[in-house]
Amino acid sequence: MCKDDSLNHGIALSQDGRTLYGSSTSNVYAWDYDASQGRNTSNARDIVQAMGDTEGHTTRTLLLSKKVPDLLLVSRGSQGNIDLETLDVTTGVSTIKAFNISNVTNSAYNHASDGLLLGWGLRNSVGVAEEPVSGGVYSVENSVDNLNRSGQTIHENNPGEEMNFHGYLNGTKSSNQGGNYGYPSCFAAWNVTQIPDFSGTTGTQFAIGDQNATVNDTFCQNDRIAPRITFAAHMAPLDIKFNPNGTASWVTMHGSWNREEPIGYKLVFVQFDGNGSPTASANSSTAAVDIVSNPDLSACPSNCFRPVGLAWDSQGRLFMSSDSTGEIYVVTKDDGTGVADVQQASSNRSSPSSTGSGSAPSSTAGGANRAVRKWSAGRGSYWVAGAAVVGALPLI
Repeated sequence: MCKDDSLNHGIALSQDGRTLYGSSTSNVYAWDYDASQGRNTSNARDIVQAMGDTEGHTTRTLLLSKKVPDLLLVSRGSQGNIDLETLDVTTGVSTIKAFNISNVTNSAYNHASDGLLLGWGLRNSVGVAEEPVSGGVYSVENSVDNLNRSGQTIHENNPGEEMNFHGYLNGTKSSNQGGNYGYPSCFAAWNVTQIPDFSGTTGTQFAIGDQNATVNDTFCQNDRIAPRITFAAHMAPLDIKFNPNGTASWVTMHGSWNREEPIGYKLVFVQFDGNGSPTASANSSTAAVDIVSNPDLSACPSNCFRPVGLAWDSQGRLFMSSDSTGEIYVVTKDDGTGVADVQQASSNRSSPSSTGSGSAPSSTAGGANRAVRKWSAGRGSYWVAGAAVVGALPLI
């Protein structure tokens, strides 16, 4: 085992537990791995290369498909807030691609020219997951900052963050697969009343800046793929994990950095139908139910937790990391058991007062009434609500 400061976000482990994958800004590597030792046992092998330099969004999320185990998904974001290079799909920027890791020989894949394209026009899809029942691939997207439309600044509540559907890896046909999702020209509406000269609904694509003959709302709605679910602007979704039975996805919202009123800083629950699709309509503004959140967003980002990564353990408990506080939390039911079987969630809590006190009404989850508990950890008192989640404890 050796230290490599170039490695950053992406990590994946083969189903047999013998191969570990990791990413730097420019490459994806593989190592032989020994789980009994908890370490790699070989030098790094290049799997994918030529993914750019250290500008812009530098994370390279990795996901190994369980439906098609030979395919490794790689998500690469843009090199800036508005990156015109992404207008050319051959650059490989702002894409999600899949690479057949069983075919790698002496030469690594070139990211831009090789691989199966699942989607492009994706500004920064840090969270990627495979729905376990249908095998559909979903991502969660960090949208653009400081957006202007028709000469007006509308970035406080637009555009929305996105949950996008990218088709399947097992050969099932989907019109979404390989399509363009809009960036850097088209974006999803969140607060439609604040978008000048716009008549669409939440989730509808609209054109950035001043509409013209080439880029306009009609083009965005007819030629670009709209998100399956839209979240509020600046929530910054960073990870998505599905229940094993496909009845829900859990999404971490890292939180805003340039919004007048902070937003996000929580874990949310999005209900699915168990057959591969969210239960909420594409124009819903209530699809995401708060599960774990900070009580006082005015303290964010410097004095609150900021969710990032999610992971399941063998008992169905959900682990959640916070980069701002250096903590890991475990999310469970009130009896300490896992939440992997939760099918419904309701967020029915009162807001705590500025002193951290407040009433905690009951909430319904999975058909059972469970009390919402207040818990304290790290830098302050937080609240857990809904989805049968009434306990979350810091591990470190």
